[in-house]
Formats: sequence, C-alpha cells, structure tokens
Amino acid sequence: MIDRNEITAILDEYEDDNVKIGLVGSHSALDVCDGAIEEGFRTHLVCQAGRERTYTEYFRAERDPSGNLLRGIVDAAVVYSRFDEVLHPENQQYLRDNSVLFVPNRSFTSYCSIDSIENDFAVPMVGSRNLLRSEERGGEEDYYWLLEKAGLPYPERIDDPEDIDELVMVKLPHAVKKLERGFFTASDYNEYLEKSKSLIRQGVITEDALSAARIERYVVGPVFNLDFFYSPIEDTMSKTELIGIDWRFETSLDGHVRLPAPQQMTLAEHQLVPEYTVCGHNSATLRESLLEDAFELAEKYVKATQKHYSPGIIGPFCLQTCVDKDLNFYIYDVAPRIGGGTNVHVSVGHPYGNALWRRNMSTGRRLAMEVRRAVDAGRVAEIVT
Repeated sequence: MIDRNEITAILDEYEDDNVKIGLVGSHSALDVCDGAIEEGFRTHLVCQAGRERTYTEYFRAERDPSGNLLRGIVDAAVVYSRFDEVLHPENQQYLRDNSVLFVPNRSFTSYCSIDSIENDFAVPMVGSRNLLRSEERGGEEDYYWLLEKAGLPYPERIDDPEDIDELVMVKLPHAVKKLERGFFTASDYNEYLEKSKSLIRQGVITEDALSAARIERYVVGPVFNLDFFYSPIEDTMSKTELIGIDWRFETSLDGHVRLPAPQQMTLAEHQLVPEYTVCGHNSATLRESLLEDAFELAEKYVKATQKHYSPGIIGPFCLQTCVDKDLNFYIYDVAPRIGGGTNVHVSVGHPYGNALWRRNMSTGRRLAMEVRRAVDAGRVAEIVT
C-alpha cells in the first residue's frame, strides 16, 4: 500500500488554485464532472478508445476566452487504448503535473489491477484507497467480513448447494461481461443444477466461478441503494450524510417482470433465466420512519471501516439494501466509493441532499464541495489517500 505520507508529499506540489478533479470516463463520471463544474473546478477524464465520444464530443465543455463555461462538463480528456494505461508512470506524472485529484469509481477498480492501485498509482485519490479491495467478493476481508465485524444485517449464506431449501440468490461473476454478474435464483438443489448447467452451456457463467459462488437466502422485498457521504473535515454538523437513494434497471430481469407468468414459462432456454446486467437507475425515497434505521446502518459501517481499514471511509459510499416484509434492512452489496446509480442525481440533485444543503446537491457535487472546502481550509491531506 502506498504510504499516505507519500501521497501528501505529492500533494504539496499541487497548485491549490489550479486543482482539477479527474477520474475514469465511465460509470459515474458524468455525475462527478457535473458536480465539479458546479463547484468551480476544471475536469479531466481518462477514456478508452472506442468508448470515449460521450466525454470527448457529446459532453465536452465549451468555454469563452475568459474561461466562463458556456456548455458541457468535460474540460479535458486523454484517450488510451485501454483504461489501465493510466497506471503507466508517465501517465501518472501527467495527472500530477496537472494537479488532478483522482476519484475512484467501479470502472477504475474493474479495469485496473487492485494491486497496482494500492501499490503503484501515486496520484492523490479522493477517498479510501485501502477499502477498494473490500469490494472484491470472496477476499479474506471483503465487505461481508466487514459487515459481520460491524454487526450489520446481510442475507444468510448457504455453504452447500445441497442445503438449498428455499429461494436463494447465487452470486458469481458473468463469464463475458467484465463488470456484470452471472447471478441466478434457485429454490432447491435440482433447480440449482438445472439453471447452472444451462447458464454454463450458454457461456453466461463458468464452472470455476460457480464453484466459488456465494449462495444467499433471497430477501423478498424492494431494493434501495443508499448513497451516503462521510466527511472527515466536518467539525460542527453530522459527518454522515444521506445524499440520495437509487434503484436499478436490470436487462432481461426487468423484461421478465413485464410478462405474465404463463408467457415466462414458454420462453426459449436462452431467454428463460434472466440476467442481472445493470443498464440504468432511477431515484427513490424511503418512508421517514425508516430513515433513522438507514443512518444507523451507515454509522456502524463507518465505525467498522475506521477500526479495520484506517483511516476509514472518506467521501461517498453506497450500501445496497433490500427491505423485507417486516421493514428490516439487509445489506447485500457495498460500494466503498461513489455508487453507479448516482447519475440520477446529475444537475438536479436528490430530495435528501437538496433538503440538507438547500441547493441542488448530487453525490458528485457533494464530493466536489468537499474538495473545495478542503482546499479553502488547507485540509486536502485529510480527504485523500
């Protein structure tokens, strides 16, 4: 792990009046860029050839000769043949020379080696560098380990497929789609065998991934992604904020639920088992009597990260939850960085963030505001790792 003192030494070379906010051009980049622009920062994206035009053309920033923004949100973008080329020493130096504070998102940790991010990426990162590995399900101290340490609720694990006696979710990576999941449900061992063999034949999952899959009891209820923010430099008000809530659209799963049950039963084999590939998000709110419970989840998670992953969570994080019939929360996934659904906040913010800050407050803008407050107070070293 790069020593934090090394990062703060690099930070000393940055020009405070020329700090830029940068990240990989994917996932939540539009939210971050929009928020950065709102807080007066220039933006810098790292793009991959073949998927760069969203940022280099359609949302490119235009400014007048005085630097006033006329349209768009992406001031500068570099295009590499692969995202992980940002790890090359000369490309890291380019980011440092341009005083870029780097925001980790899921695309960054998926396309770049976690080992390299921890040990070789010598660029100040807004957030918790050492927590990123906890998102890799199945590691020794992954987010399930952390949830257990924190005493937080999560779906019960089934260790042996032969013990499946009610509906479960089988969680494993997709064989082809790097960022996606090859999840499937089963209500008994026979259904587990049938579906897994079918998905292997179709190339959706692999036998190796299946052998390491996590099997959990299925929580029947709605899904809420709780987009929180933790500020280590807040001195007077709550350090933990709920910026917003989102939920997902998932490809063929959402197509399935639009069909009557008899029609679902007539689908061909390659259509029969829905895929859970996330393709969009929408905004949601909670009934107010549940908000305090949601905050309790966040507070326990924050304390656990501070104890086991010092200095703990910094900035945005997302607790992905289900709520059962008795209004109990279960955390089924954790993002120790900006969540993928925060683009629903872009420009308009979210009811919770807006109510708290009395302006349009997205997760991206809250992140940029934290950078602005840290720069103005001379406390940037406290929000980077």
